Amino acid sequence: MKGPVARLAGAVVTAFARVVTGVRGDWRGCLPSARPRIYFANHASHGDFVLVWSVIPAALRRRTRPVAGADYWDRDAVRRFLGRDVFDAVLIERDPARRRGDPVADMIAAIDGGASLILFPEGTRNLTDAPLLPFKAGLWHVATARPEVELVPVWIENLNRVLPKGALLPVPLLCTVTFGKPIAPADGEDRHAFLERARAALVALRARETDR
Repeated sequence: MKGPVARLAGAVVTAFARVVTGVRGDWRGCLPSARPRIYFANHASHGDFVLVWSVIPAALRRRTRPVAGADYWDRDAVRRFLGRDVFDAVLIERDPARRRGDPVADMIAAIDGGASLILFPEGTRNLTDAPLLPFKAGLWHVATARPEVELVPVWIENLNRVLPKGALLPVPLLCTVTFGKPIAPADGEDRHAFLERARAALVALRARETDR
């Protein structure tokens, strides 16, 4: 359970994210639910999971854990406090040479403990002009290991412009977090086909967002 300082810090971070970005949650394809979910989203900024986390209702937010890179969130005391104590992140070592555990097993253990996850299947921030990078296999492995978990595509709009790489201060802009219709692996569907379908579900949310 989080201590009072961590709870206060979480409230401050959430309020700050909402004030700076005017973030709005658009539950277009599903409604908030207490059942275990994996919210899988596009990744363009270190603030991405904060925005998703901030628009999930408070009662569910306490059980929603972002999956994030240990190399970034363990870098200093402040980030370590935010990542581990405030967000209760599942921290993954992205460098295989330094990895001591199994990232998929860590995610499954979090789900088995009653948590939902915020996951970025691209594995790293997308700094290219492409809408999405190819997906890593982690989403597939967790989805097939726990098929009862809903997989919800989530498109984050504008945060890469609010907090561009190298910026010290955010630029006030309106952001939208759009939640799509849950998907699941189909019978007989292989890893490649599933990941392409998951990627297409996310890109489709982007297309609808930019058409508005």
